[in-house]
Amino acid sequence: MLKFVVKRCVSVVPILMGVSLLAFGLGLLTPGDPAAMALSRDGVSEVTPELLEAKREELGLNDSGFVQYIRWARKAVCGDLGRSYSDNTQVSGEFMRRLPVTLQLAFCSLFLVGIFGTLLGVFSAAFVNRIPDHSMKFFTNLLMAIPSFWLAILLIIIFGEKLKILPTNGVGGFRYLILPSVSLASANIAMTQRLMRSSMLTEFGKQYILAADAKGIKKSWLLFNHAFPNALLPVVTMLGNYLGGILGGSVIIENLFSLPGIGSYVLDAIHARDYPVIQGYVLFTGLIYTVVSLAVDLICAWLNPKIRLGGIR
Repeated sequence: MLKFVVKRCVSVVPILMGVSLLAFGLGLLTPGDPAAMALSRDGVSEVTPELLEAKREELGLNDSGFVQYIRWARKAVCGDLGRSYSDNTQVSGEFMRRLPVTLQLAFCSLFLVGIFGTLLGVFSAAFVNRIPDHSMKFFTNLLMAIPSFWLAILLIIIFGEKLKILPTNGVGGFRYLILPSVSLASANIAMTQRLMRSSMLTEFGKQYILAADAKGIKKSWLLFNHAFPNALLPVVTMLGNYLGGILGGSVIIENLFSLPGIGSYVLDAIHARDYPVIQGYVLFTGLIYTVVSLAVDLICAWLNPKIRLGGIR
């Protein structure tokens, strides 16, 4: 197991280097002069060539791209993602201040996906090709067909404007996370249900289930004590990928519900062409997604010895 863990951790290093190159390349390839943008944000009415050159020297923009990348990467490793052009605040500090909101939203959504997606998948598999299974297929098709932003608007109208039973913007407790969490989780609940159903049906056709059924073991015991643990492995992988994606992809939902998370922060940065924030966001979310994927691989290896044995070879 230790060799497998070390091998997987080492394999993450080139991925993180690639993410850092991609994040830094955004600042070099995007149009506009960062020095001119920084001066205009400072309130300078006229950007003269002298001021522009001095600002470029201050920001280190006259150095080669390689030197700029090394300097930026060295600071990023120490947790310094630079300063925002808009308000001159530390980007990393603002990320850490907003991260708890995004984490709360992500884990609430993940909880809904894990509980309802898994249980509905088991329910469909238990009644395969019968009325409950066909009804569940229709329900999941409906969930996957509805865009999350459209569902969010619909929930705001129904529960916020018409019924007035749930808040629709800001933060302030669990009630404020219900509508955005449901909006984010809906399509993923449907996909998790489909995957769990398929995985359970695969387990039902294996020899150990057929042998246990022939011995007269109760079907409920086979379902929850034999098939369910083995069928859960691909679902765990999917949930881990979902968590990594939601931490970096909640931009629209955070904006719709006015949640002060990192998604709404980067959306404002895109409108303002605040490249240090955008660069930091790409690096930050890439790091989170990579770490979550690594954690999922290690959990799957712990649950299934075949994976770590194959990894060692």
